[in-house]
This record gives sequence, structure tokens and C-alpha cells, in this order.
Amino acid sequence: MAEHSIPVDLFNPGQVFACLGFLEAAEILLGDAEGGFMRDDQGAHFHLSAGDKDSSNPFEAVLEFLAEAEPQRWAPLGYVDAKKGKGNDENETEEEDDAATPSIELSPTFPAGEGDRMALPIRFGGGNRPIVKLGHWADASSRDNFKLYAGNRSADKIARAMLHGVRKKPTGKPKAKGEPGEFKTKGIAQLWREDRKTLISAPFDVLTPMGGSFNFDPRGAWTAINAGYSPNEHKHAVQASPVVEFLAAWGLEHARPEVLRDREVRYAVWGLLLPPCLARVALVGGIPSLPMQCFHFTLDLSGKNKVVTFAEQETRS
Repeated sequence: MAEHSIPVDLFNPGQVFACLGFLEAAEILLGDAEGGFMRDDQGAHFHLSAGDKDSSNPFEAVLEFLAEAEPQRWAPLGYVDAKKGKGNDENETEEEDDAATPSIELSPTFPAGEGDRMALPIRFGGGNRPIVKLGHWADASSRDNFKLYAGNRSADKIARAMLHGVRKKPTGKPKAKGEPGEFKTKGIAQLWREDRKTLISAPFDVLTPMGGSFNFDPRGAWTAINAGYSPNEHKHAVQASPVVEFLAAWGLEHARPEVLRDREVRYAVWGLLLPPCLARVALVGGIPSLPMQCFHFTLDLSGKNKVVTFAEQETRS
């Protein structure tokens, strides 16, 4: 099996969730995937093995797949998009819309009783690649859906921004020539084209200015301190990782951290290579016989949004 590792900050919950996302993705793309967290003199690493001995680096396979992915919304049968109200899409006056009405697939099965335009799941892949459906944020079962974003951001626009970045609306000569605007923020596709070697070896360390996200990477989070400054109002983007944001969403498709009272959240990392079905349980510390470390963090509030913060390690008695 092809086995590789990447550095990970265990105190960054989004990175831990994204490691599970890499594991889930490698299982779909290469098969026989196993992953776990190891420590050495260089710090913490996430080890991932998948496929056979002739398979490519699983991190490379996943990132290449995402760099080429084109997300599409999906909704229950009978769903019809509601009319957009004024200001429904964040920064819509400054950002180029790839399509006036994003494509949508209607499905007889759906994770909720009805579709919410701002929280529709996404699907991508197809052709000679597997079709992947993601939408933990739309889960209406008894589980906590761990939907953190709110307000005027839709899940599919966030996903597109994390994968392909966001362009400014063209002006002047580019507009007259029908050319696209410059990139306002970059996604995985742009980072892959610019420096894929670095992205493969340390994907969580490649940061770029970002706008609205799923709120999993605490490096890109901000909360109000009533000091008269807001990144949103001043159009200032913050540095974070679109890899963390998108793959954390993938990692939470079949597993959720343990949400305690007062917005306290607990998760665990495990010290052995596990397949996805066991890693999902290990994330919540559900396999006591495993060597593991437990962490907890607080979900902060930024307006209507919940944002992940850096974690503290728990001491085991």
C-alpha cells in the first residue's frame, strides 16, 4: 500500500477533521485506506495508506481530484429555488457569478424533510471518477449537523470558493473583451497549479486570503471585540486554508465531534492506522482501548456564525 504523511496541528480542530476527510476521500478514490496520528521529533503527523504498492501518494490523489472537481447542488424531488432577496449572497455586487442559476440535481432521497437554498448538499465527480455527495450541514437526523456558517452564505458557494476561488467582476477592457475578472480569493485548484509539491507535502500549511468559509479553520476566524473594526465591513480577507475547510466538511460527513453544553466541543486523535469506519468512532473517543489524546474547544460566535477556536488538550486521570 502507498503510505505517506503530512504535518498536522492537533490543537487545530479543523485540521484534525480534515485528516478524517483525507481518509474518507482516499477510501473512495483508492480503496483500502487507513489513517492515524503519530508523533516524532518533528512533531505530529497524519499517516495515510491506501490502494496497493503501485498507487500514487494518497494525499496527491485526493488534492488532484478536488482541483478538478465541479460541485453541483442537489435537492429533493419537487424542490424549486426561492427567489433571491436583496443581499442574499455575500459580496454579490463585487464577485463574479459563474452562473445566474447554479445547476441542481433532484433526488428521491434527501437528508432533510425539505431543501433549504442556503444549505443544499453538493455532489461532484462523475465520468471515470466516483460521484461524491457531501452535506452534513443539511442533516436533519438526530445527530448534530455541526453547521457553523449562517446568514447570507450558501453551502454550494462556499464549496465553490474553497475549490476554485472567487473572481472579481471584470471591469474596463477585460469586461469589454468578455474576459473573467481577477481572482479575489484562491481555492484548491489555484494552489494546486501554483505549487502542487508544497501543497502535497504540507497541505494545511498553505494559507491564502479567504472570504466566507465553513468556519472550520480557526486561523481564519475572527470575533467581534467592539473596537470599531470588522474585516467584512472593510473588505479585508483573512489567511486560512481552503484545504482544511473543504476536507473538514468531507470528514464530518459520517462523523461529528461530541458537542457538550455551552458550545464546548470534544474530539480525539488516535495513535494507530484505522479504516474510515473505525476512525469515525475514534474521533469522539469511542474506542477506549486505543492509544488516543482528547481535546476540547469552544465554538465562538461571530454574528450569527459559529467559529471553531484552537483547542486545549485534556489530561487523562
